[in-house]
Amino acid sequence: MRKRIYTYGGKPARRNYTVADLIRLKGTTTLCQTCPATEEEAAACEAVGIDVLNTSDADLPGVRAGAPETFIIADLPMTAHQTPDDIMRAAVKAAETGADAVYTPRSLRIVEMLAKEGLAVQGHLGLVPRLSTQRGGLRIVGKTAEEAVELAEDFRRLEDAGAYAAEVECVAAEALAAINPRTKLVTHSIGAGSAGDVIFMFLVDICGESERPPGHAKAFADLNSIRAHLAVERRRALSDYRQAVMTGAYPDATTSVSMLPNEHQRLLEALDARPIFSS
Repeated sequence: MRKRIYTYGGKPARRNYTVADLIRLKGTTTLCQTCPATEEEAAACEAVGIDVLNTSDADLPGVRAGAPETFIIADLPMTAHQTPDDIMRAAVKAAETGADAVYTPRSLRIVEMLAKEGLAVQGHLGLVPRLSTQRGGLRIVGKTAEEAVELAEDFRRLEDAGAYAAEVECVAAEALAAINPRTKLVTHSIGAGSAGDVIFMFLVDICGESERPPGHAKAFADLNSIRAHLAVERRRALSDYRQAVMTGAYPDATTSVSMLPNEHQRLLEALDARPIFSS
């Protein structure tokens, strides 16, 4: 059942879930999430009932247009918004545009700043790929009890900063399974096993569009092969078109419009009798 809400921008809307719903469902219902970047992709997600979407704030208007009633988290890219003022401005703009929550992998100070303004904030725990050098590279976090305890401390700190949720990336499945019942955060698992409250996978991985998908991804289609076939067909069509132009096969009578009967002859006579163009 869709819930009636007002957006941060003051517009009436309907949503499949609210932030309060996601918090209430924690530990009882597993939801699914992916990340469309276009209106067409978002419409497909809403049509099949994907529960939660996330997208960059730059792509948010199109995604919201395509999925007007789905819970959407707006990503605030680290390189696009840098100072606290930049981040706050971008977060408010995203909420005004229709985001139900904002995501940031930045510091607890930034999370706290956004949360104190009444915005629903999702943080990031485990592996943050863009900061992977601090973890010693792209690797699973929490494979030892000691590191999993440190991760649990990160969960608590993120809670204390005011976040309602966390993207939990590349964490040992057993570690998240142990932590999740103990944290208030709504957990969005990507490569962190099945214990998350929301299971997240990139749309390109779901659809089989990734050249090198990560180990935790599973393709449910093969759009790469379709795309390769489309590329071959595109080149063939362009080549045949060029050849037809060169040989005079295109345009032909079926793709051209003729003058009315007898009008062509009258035109020629008129042009001969009235020299419009100087010789």
